[in-house]
Amino acid sequence: MADKPTHIHPIFDRILQRQDKETQLGQRAVVVWLTGLSGSGKSTIAQALERQLHQDGYFTKLLDGDNIRTGLNNNLGFSAEDRQENIRRIAETAKLFLDGGIICLCSFVSPTRAIRAMAREIVGAEDFLEVYVNAPLAVCEDRDVKGLYKKARAGEIKDFTGIDAPFEAPEAPFLELHTGTETLETSVQRLYDALKPRIGATQQD
Repeated sequence: MADKPTHIHPIFDRILQRQDKETQLGQRAVVVWLTGLSGSGKSTIAQALERQLHQDGYFTKLLDGDNIRTGLNNNLGFSAEDRQENIRRIAETAKLFLDGGIICLCSFVSPTRAIRAMAREIVGAEDFLEVYVNAPLAVCEDRDVKGLYKKARAGEIKDFTGIDAPFEAPEAPFLELHTGTETLETSVQRLYDALKPRIGATQQD
């Protein structure tokens, strides 16, 4: 790793702090990190949760895998190194939103425990809520929302998580959602109920 430049002088101690933003917004910021196989329901749950939080007066930001790869990370591929850099940048971005008092919802496969541990370290363990969106491979492959499993089985996509690259399930997630057996509404409500004590009341409550 290259030496850190000596001409960088952060001013974190001289700018408004997270507590100032949380007070203004009337909420406590967290990063909700949804992980699971492609097709498990991460993005769908994150979108529905964001709508419910918005409706209840919370200020949120949703970061989603495909959206990020069309913009911030459009120069990255899917090698092990690029996947790690993808998650590193996302975690750093999520922390910026966290420091701004915003509830940040992150929807990314992030397949290994090591890569999620890196994200947790960047964000801060106390603010990193790992949510395992758990659907069996057979269910995800049957849904094949984006047609990716079909391409992976045909050899058109290499190192696809769940087919020829591993997914390591979280060992002690904040919450586990069983999207192969429970409805979207149930999953979203369970997550909302678990999250509510962590984010506090809004100014509108």
